[in-house]
Amino acid sequence: MTPDLSRHEAVHRAADAGIPAALSDLGSLVRIPSIAWPSFDQSALVESADAVAALLRGTGVFDSVEVARAAIPGTDEMGKPAVLASRAARNGRPTVLLYAHHDVQPPGDEALWDSPPFEPTVRDGRLYGRGAADDKAGVMAHVGAIRAVSEVLGDDLDLGIAVFIEGEEEYGSRSFGQFLSDNAEVLRSDVIVVADSGNWDDRTPGLTVSLRGNARFTLTVRTLEHASHSGMMGGAVPDAMLATVKLLATLWDDDGAVAVDGLLERDAPTPDYSEETLRAESGLLDGVRPIGRDAILSRIWNKPSVTITGWDATPVDSASNTLAPQTRVVISARVAPGQDAHEAYRAIEAHLRAHAPFGAQLEFTDVDCGDAFLVDTSGWAVEDARASFADGYGVDSVDVGVGGSIPFIADLVREFPSAQILVTGVEDPHARAHSPNESLHLDTFRNALVSEALLLTRLNERTV
Repeated sequence: MTPDLSRHEAVHRAADAGIPAALSDLGSLVRIPSIAWPSFDQSALVESADAVAALLRGTGVFDSVEVARAAIPGTDEMGKPAVLASRAARNGRPTVLLYAHHDVQPPGDEALWDSPPFEPTVRDGRLYGRGAADDKAGVMAHVGAIRAVSEVLGDDLDLGIAVFIEGEEEYGSRSFGQFLSDNAEVLRSDVIVVADSGNWDDRTPGLTVSLRGNARFTLTVRTLEHASHSGMMGGAVPDAMLATVKLLATLWDDDGAVAVDGLLERDAPTPDYSEETLRAESGLLDGVRPIGRDAILSRIWNKPSVTITGWDATPVDSASNTLAPQTRVVISARVAPGQDAHEAYRAIEAHLRAHAPFGAQLEFTDVDCGDAFLVDTSGWAVEDARASFADGYGVDSVDVGVGGSIPFIADLVREFPSAQILVTGVEDPHARAHSPNESLHLDTFRNALVSEALLLTRLNERTV
């Protein structure tokens, strides 16, 4: 065997041997309810950041490891605690930036969990718990990979490594851009690995090459100065609920496809993906039909979507015979790759204003836009990633699109325009990130960690 091949095999074995320790450390992280929403205990977020910093210090490879914050532009607030680690490259080797986030979604209704959300539980080859997949497994894939390459390469580890573990990704990454600017010299790199995406399935790695953008906002609909008796005025006076229902219905056609002029689609091929697979992965109920037209993955990866994610309405248990004077909804749109997110938002706003029924008054607030992303797959880092996936998983990777959004990637591109960006992850289609019973497929985690260790080894062999 060539020296490089034997070294790759040694790294593979070391990464594999380190899986039990990585899973143990992952379980400890999952036990910390690190939720960035201000209504939750923020000391847990500090505890989580400190725990991640300790794990990175424990690798012994970094010149510096610190917990840091950045200001939220336009406010007097500071962002949530992030972890920043770095070591300088030597002997002409490149620098890689490894990104993940240690904050998690709120658990939601804990009654819907089969085991407590912050008590890591293994069942049927999966680790259950909030953050077990999104994205504390991403954190531990980085840590485990660094441990393996450090163990095998020792003093031959010349690769520059920066690590940025964010603490507010689930809360909008409000200080992300400022954090990049504040720490630009430490974070500047040749390759960026974002471990916050998914795979084709639990056996096949995915390299994310496209992400939809997002345009999220709050819409307030008003029709009355005050509430009125529905029996006395109903039938002549439009309440805000009626106006909102009619208005929102104009956003889609009868097939459930988005019907907003000015929202664009991307023309790109997609792999075969059956309705049966969609049903299995989404939990679509018997008798409920998918929405939209054309290939299923094209609907998810290349077309816009509009979802109502929140609605202020009187609870059923306290309903009264009252005409509501106003109501609010949160509208979340996903924007096709290739379209500017602010342009898409303006198209939706114009559509809603043009279709407001009965002269209802509309107000748009809390607008948040993030651009889509298309990966340049021609660089040497993608070549190294694909080779590492093939060795780590034992099968070739699939280039995948993602219907979701990672808006901060636009910030990375803006701050580090020459860096090659690799969007990877540890999730499989059944991970249920953001949902009750979130889980991590243990074999997928093992393969992802091994693949990243092999990628770092390959990068350590390059000269820039």
